[in-house]
Amino acid sequence: MKRLFLPAALLLFGFAPMQLAAQTEDSLGLPGDNLDLSGVLELFKNASSMEDFEKAINTETNQVNNMDLDEDGNVDYIKVVDHSDSGTHAISLQIDIDEKESQDVAVIEIEKTGDETADLQIVGDEELYGKDYIVEPAEEETKKTEDKFTSDFSAHPIVIVNVWGWPCVRYVYAPAYVVWVSPWHYRHHPPYWRPWRPVAWRVHHGRVVRYHHHCRVVHVHRVHRAHRAYHRHRVHSPGYHQRNAGHRNGHGDGQRNGGGRKGNPGGKKGGNHRGGRR
Repeated sequence: MKRLFLPAALLLFGFAPMQLAAQTEDSLGLPGDNLDLSGVLELFKNASSMEDFEKAINTETNQVNNMDLDEDGNVDYIKVVDHSDSGTHAISLQIDIDEKESQDVAVIEIEKTGDETADLQIVGDEELYGKDYIVEPAEEETKKTEDKFTSDFSAHPIVIVNVWGWPCVRYVYAPAYVVWVSPWHYRHHPPYWRPWRPVAWRVHHGRVVRYHHHCRVVHVHRVHRAHRAYHRHRVHSPGYHQRNAGHRNGHGDGQRNGGGRKGNPGGKKGGNHRGGRR
């Protein structure tokens, strides 16, 4: 028995560092680690309306949101705000830092490319994800092919997924659609909202990895008109930016807590939105 135990133990302890290295590769070392954009896209894909989508992001059992930007020890409520412009939609995910300032976390950019075709990407805010961190939908078989090409160190084919069939995409392009602006704000949240404690990054990562099968990370913008339109509306918190200035170089202090590490500087300062639909 002893002779069998030793090789098994060596195999076990040899495998653990491999798992750790694989997990570390998935970490940005930035606060964006705590809102999984692949998970956000999956929730958006399955939502029937913008209100339904906002509720899904802020539901603990979906395990997508682990953000604590105001560092109060609770996961933050994420608001959804749609900026519609000339047939495009830039749907921003936003957190109130305090009564006066908010910070965009990410934006879902959508454009129609035909009568029954539409393109979509979600872009992490540079303050939290670094520059050009973009996630887009990918068919499962295409994702498997891409993974194979990547392991072979070869260029992989890019197949654009038509998202026109997603209920929420059709919802925002319906003639009767009223542009959604979350009516909730700092310390005023819907009755269903029950804040929960953030978890360590490794726990969070283990929960959200199931969302990664139908998405891929890219670094090239394709939804250009929506992306340009969004820049006029981006909301940036100077207070959050200043508070985290000392952690930007080197991506923070090396600790992955519920609030993540501290992020990189973002772009322009934007105005804050309040109220209901518009």
